[in-house]
Amino acid sequence: MNDTLPTEAVVAAADHAARHWQFPFPGALPIGSDVHRDAVCRMFAETFNPYKPSIIAWPKLDPAALDRLTSLPIWDIAVQTEGKARLRMLAYGRALRDPAWREAIERNGWEEGRHKEVLSHLVASYGIVLAPEPEYKEPRDAEWAYLVTGYSECIDSFFAFGLFELAKRSGFFPPELVDTFEPVIQEEARHILLFANWLAWHRRRLPLWRRPWFELRVAAVWVFLAWERIGIARGMDDGKGKPQDNNFTLTGSAAVSDADLDPFALMRICLEENDRRFAGYDRRLLRPTTTPTLARLAVRVAGWFGRGRPARRAG
Repeated sequence: MNDTLPTEAVVAAADHAARHWQFPFPGALPIGSDVHRDAVCRMFAETFNPYKPSIIAWPKLDPAALDRLTSLPIWDIAVQTEGKARLRMLAYGRALRDPAWREAIERNGWEEGRHKEVLSHLVASYGIVLAPEPEYKEPRDAEWAYLVTGYSECIDSFFAFGLFELAKRSGFFPPELVDTFEPVIQEEARHILLFANWLAWHRRRLPLWRRPWFELRVAAVWVFLAWERIGIARGMDDGKGKPQDNNFTLTGSAAVSDADLDPFALMRICLEENDRRFAGYDRRLLRPTTTPTLARLAVRVAGWFGRGRPARRAG
């Protein structure tokens, strides 16, 4: 296939197919069953969006929008995160005996590599200078690495959904740029939908004697991610005095909007967007629950104190 722009009809059809999917067979999908696995893996294959990073038409930005984009403290981390995720998912996929899960998770790894390519094209198009990338090494413990990546994506995607919608509402970035990046954001919804269902399936299929150790590993992952996100685990700098924000998805609302936004109001937007992005997929498939549940609890408690109200425009 040549690197030529697809027609609007082709783009629209691929976009719709990536967001809407129903398993064609009726009945329950018992967690841990073969039919549960088959439905999840079939969803992931049939919602694949065949966009090519090399033919994305990045829109021309005016100086103010370009400055806002290039000043976001995320680009080094974003590119490196996708590079690590690709290797981790491919490594875990290769370690699996089940061919259906292996194919789905390896496809997930390939898509992470495509995300990295998209980001590489974006930063090149807008003159964003990245720090030298580290050497990407395959993990020694593939399951641990997959768990860290999967749970991390569940957290980051939840907040990214809200920040992306906030950027769209605010007009801080032109609609053409938002629309161009939209397929990547929706693809993250597919990724965490796959992870949530794999996790439930895997838990159910584990022998009883292995389950306590697995749950200890899951708890350790949460501790590790909390440690990382409060900035103790690591810090990044691009070598020119511009710090990189490893916690941007939780704290970045001011960078994508001029609204005076209460953090709990942002969580409301995240919850709305989370529900919307999963609405088109078969409701028998499990959704990620931990981060949305904690956000709903926080919003509810904040409401008791009059927090989380709609945003007010600054100035």
